[in-house]
Amino acid sequence: MSDIQRTSIGYISRHDDYGLRNSQALSGVSHLWQDFFAQALADQRGDAANVSGDKAPVSVDGPIEPSGGTDLLTQIVTQRHCDVQDTEVRPPEPLFLPIAEFEMDLADKPAIPFPPEEIVAQQKQQNFESGWVRPIVLNAGQPLPEPGPAPQPRALHLPIAEFELDLLDKPATPYAPEELVEQQKQFDFDNGWARPLILQNLRIAA
Repeated sequence: MSDIQRTSIGYISRHDDYGLRNSQALSGVSHLWQDFFAQALADQRGDAANVSGDKAPVSVDGPIEPSGGTDLLTQIVTQRHCDVQDTEVRPPEPLFLPIAEFEMDLADKPAIPFPPEEIVAQQKQQNFESGWVRPIVLNAGQPLPEPGPAPQPRALHLPIAEFELDLLDKPATPYAPEELVEQQKQFDFDNGWARPLILQNLRIAA
């Protein structure tokens, strides 16, 4: 009788193969029923044991007791005798750290302040990006908005210099007499000598 495999492909049972045990038990029962039918047939025919058509008695195996329960019990006892240790799981403990407000050495060192000229340069760069670069980048490829109404002209109130003499230009300091004489000499030299000579050289070069 073929073994009856009840498990799926690739699965190995930990408690032995029950299909094989069932097959062995059924084979033992079949032998018992075969012996019973042979005995009943002999009683029906009578005591004529030496009949030409009779077959030799078939040897019957003893009953086979399944050992699946014994193997399972042995495995259970073996597992119970294993040295199993419980691992204690503790909750996380609170982490106490020093407070920087009380221990100033743990606080971050103050940053080095920027010089005034660098602050002015940063502000100029920020104003340039906010007022010019950023609008151009954000509005790239977008339709231009409709221009709104221009501001209405308003009167420009300016102080009048005729009434406020403090707003007039201060009079220039007059030149000294010797400085006027020197300037006149330079002017005469330029008009009488230097200027005609340079003009003549330009005509010859042309």
